[in-house]
Amino acid sequence: MTSELHPKLLVSDADAAIDFYAKTLGATPTIRVADDHGVVNHAELTLGSAVLALAQSVEEWGWHDPASLGGSPVLVTANVSDPDATADRMVQLGGELVIPVEDRPYGKRQGRVRDPFGHLWVISGDLHEGAAHPS
Repeated sequence: MTSELHPKLLVSDADAAIDFYAKTLGATPTIRVADDHGVVNHAELTLGSAVLALAQSVEEWGWHDPASLGGSPVLVTANVSDPDATADRMVQLGGELVIPVEDRPYGKRQGRVRDPFGHLWVISGDLHEGAAHPS
């Protein structure tokens, strides 16, 4: 039996989100499906072996993005090789730093960023002994 889990983020602007995740996380867009009005109702991006799906929020369908709900109740964790650089890129391209990237006592280097679409990302990487990290 094969099982997979593909989270689908609902966003206010799907094309802007595709561009943001490609530039900040190195995600590769693989599928983009839009209706006759240009509303992206399904897109997929790959990030390593993970698939991240997204779609435009459509109120009539009950598809609500975080801003329409007053924020996101979900944390999405991205394990990356350089969490400092990734979080910096996310902020430079419109994200908001919520918790600075720092060494954590449980053996990770992590921080949190709210992307321009309201989703909360835990940007995480392994601690590397002897590596110099910005403070």
